[in-house]
Amino acid sequence: MKRFILVTGFMISLAVVFSSFQDGKAPEQTTKEEHSVSNPKNIVLMIGDGMGVSQIYAGMTVSKEPLVFEQFQNIGFQKTYSKSDYTTDSGASGTALATGEKTDNGHISVTPSGEDLTTILELAEQNGLATGLASTSSILHATPASFIAHNKDRNNYEDLAADFLETDIDVFIGGGRESFADREDGKDLIQALKHKDYQVLFDIDEIKEVEQGKLAGFTAEGHNPRYSEGRGDMLPIATQTALNILDNNTEGFFLMVEGSQIDWGGHDNNTDYIVEELLDFNRACEVAMDFARENPNTLVIVTTDHETGGMGLNGGSLTDHTVDAGYTTGGHTGVMVPVFAFGPGAEEFQGIYDNTEIFEKMKNLYGF
Repeated sequence: MKRFILVTGFMISLAVVFSSFQDGKAPEQTTKEEHSVSNPKNIVLMIGDGMGVSQIYAGMTVSKEPLVFEQFQNIGFQKTYSKSDYTTDSGASGTALATGEKTDNGHISVTPSGEDLTTILELAEQNGLATGLASTSSILHATPASFIAHNKDRNNYEDLAADFLETDIDVFIGGGRESFADREDGKDLIQALKHKDYQVLFDIDEIKEVEQGKLAGFTAEGHNPRYSEGRGDMLPIATQTALNILDNNTEGFFLMVEGSQIDWGGHDNNTDYIVEELLDFNRACEVAMDFARENPNTLVIVTTDHETGGMGLNGGSLTDHTVDAGYTTGGHTGVMVPVFAFGPGAEEFQGIYDNTEIFEKMKNLYGF
């Protein structure tokens, strides 16, 4: 009887496999996205600062149209703790994503003792790829700065700005002009950027017209305002502009785009603020996804650095597109946060892993 059961089970398995091959696909292919290349030439890393699953589902509930998050088949979770704390800040989490190393809260791509760590953006430059950053905060805020600068204090904005001049980044768009121009040391880094052949622009309508060359786009003196208070579509426009410029490099590119102010709404325990920023970030993600569909050698990763506010959804209505949220804190939390991936190598981002693994996965997929 036991032999009969085993043989019967084996024959059923063979039938399933044979049926799958008759359809022209091996069984494992039916649940995976199909891509014409196995490794990406381009990687777009989208970071919604402070964005946990509650923030995402709040946006999905309020929106009358499906959000980009529902298009992903490859989904994982990352653990965000820092070297010094169970609950990370954006400096330490940004460093982990950018360098693959844990560091202390408040640090920007340096070890706890202050030694520089090599970022994925710097590795991309060293390997001949184009590079870019875009953010709705100052471009010198902790998350974007972690990909290009090195400092033990995330608040040393003038030092972080000077680090931009030590790189060959092709395009960066965000706030932060004052740290390049109105500096305590009297240096004019705007002129220094121009001497390095950057087009330095201060208006998003002019910025979006640039399609080639090097671009430093400053959209605010410090941080940009929130979406509903005048920023408008700056982030989707910046994302598209960066992609247009970076795509000129035939070797490929790395681009990091941050929706910074989901985090700020979380700190304020302000549901409307969170949702409007989440929906704005979603529009930027759609730009990246559209590019990836047209360029199948492009990997898009959508994630966050940490959750902010301990946001919970106590109720809501999918018919009326409303949510009733509650909060446990005005700070960050230590919960795992989601990772979504689309494109060649996307399956590598399934599962549960440390935030440092995102750097390692990107590095390995590039072949560095």
